[in-house]
Amino acid sequence: MGNYVGSKRNLTLLMDLYELTMSYNYFKQGNKDRIVYFDMFYRKNPDDAGFAIFAGLQQLIECIEQLHFSEGDIEYLASLHKFDDEFFEYLRTFKFNGSVYAIKEGTPVFPNEPLITIKATIIEAQLIETLLLVTVNHQSLIATKASRIVQEAKGRPVFEFGARRAQGYDSATYGARAAYIGGVSATATLSAGKMFNIPVVGTMAHSFVQSFDSEYEAFEAFAKVYSDDCILLVDTYDTLKSGVPNAIKIAKEVLAPMGKKLKGIRLDSGDISYLSKRARMMLDIVGLTDVMISASNSLDEYLVRSILDQGAKLDSFGIGENLIVSRSSPVFGGVYKLVALEKDGEIVPKIKISENTEKITNPGYKKLYRLFEKETNKAIADLMTFHDQIIDPTKDLVIYHQTNVWKSKTLEANTYFAKSLQEDVFIDGKCVYPQYTLQEIREYSVAQKELLWDEIFRLEYPHSYYVDLTKELLDYKIKMLEQKRK
Repeated sequence: MGNYVGSKRNLTLLMDLYELTMSYNYFKQGNKDRIVYFDMFYRKNPDDAGFAIFAGLQQLIECIEQLHFSEGDIEYLASLHKFDDEFFEYLRTFKFNGSVYAIKEGTPVFPNEPLITIKATIIEAQLIETLLLVTVNHQSLIATKASRIVQEAKGRPVFEFGARRAQGYDSATYGARAAYIGGVSATATLSAGKMFNIPVVGTMAHSFVQSFDSEYEAFEAFAKVYSDDCILLVDTYDTLKSGVPNAIKIAKEVLAPMGKKLKGIRLDSGDISYLSKRARMMLDIVGLTDVMISASNSLDEYLVRSILDQGAKLDSFGIGENLIVSRSSPVFGGVYKLVALEKDGEIVPKIKISENTEKITNPGYKKLYRLFEKETNKAIADLMTFHDQIIDPTKDLVIYHQTNVWKSKTLEANTYFAKSLQEDVFIDGKCVYPQYTLQEIREYSVAQKELLWDEIFRLEYPHSYYVDLTKELLDYKIKMLEQKRK
């Protein structure tokens, strides 16, 4: 898989203090070996989208494999005066021996369904909470944003240009990884290129042009060094009066005599749509019809769609800050909730209740299915069941809304089929998940999006995809709610 940022770092203390105070309490009560079940899910799609892309699983695997408390960690925790030596001895030999089940990385996902399920001792499950959330929340957010932007580019390559606006070093590198899963074609971030084998792109900044006595001299110097890959930034002074004319001169006077061609120009300011159309005319008139035009400058999915709707003559896009931090919706909002525990050899479901109905959890150790229509091979709904419940496609299946219990949908026998979404990642502490390459994850994500209806991908008012419950799970949830109200 390559050498990844974080793969050799000890990130064990990337946790909230309460994870340790609760764990210490469990330890002192003698409950450290109790088996529990947690679900990681999110409640709302970013940007009011119709979907999200699950990402970050490979980094989570690496972090869990590296979990251990070093002597330096123990020394720091001792300075807090909240734990005793017996607990520190437990931490010195701590490792994750639990089981992890997760949706395959790159899969389109939807609110309130378990992306990851943890089965482990209560301390093991508790201590990975923040690490799990920060890893999956960040990469899923950026992969989702990238997917939306790539969709609106309508087949034109999108390049990730956002490192300098990212919120930290790892955010830049992992953000580029997530963006590649979401569909971008390349990144400008070399650390991501090296670590994840992502194609890299980049030519010049305005400072390069400014450092010469004239724009022409700057272009000439660049063209002589990079004659096989010459893309010129044409908006440092005046795009149409200076930048494009000088680019044409370079193509004719410098590159052509070398037997080379100008590859492209980049627009980074001004009215991108208008400038691209005028630049295209100027290039075509002199026979440079194969010179590509790229655009950057604080673009997002809405601006990309708008300028293409205006007839912009663009061949690719460079997207920076609005992608790398998902500026319009910068929080993914994944949560990590206890859903069951084992007691006297039985799995006992647990539920969290809130006055906000969307915050009421779905109890129990569950299984998640994606249901497909046989006729079209398109996904109809995702369905949560108890973990031991079997879906029989030869029988009618009624699925129920998670909160509006009067809402249901009947799938007739032999018209649908079901696919289990969660896969084994760790079993009793051992990683059993395949080491997919980033390219494989990216290609898988593209293929999975093809199984969803186009209406889910609308930017405005997307179709609401069903994430429903079986009758058995819904009835149990209602029963628990009624019991808690007494």
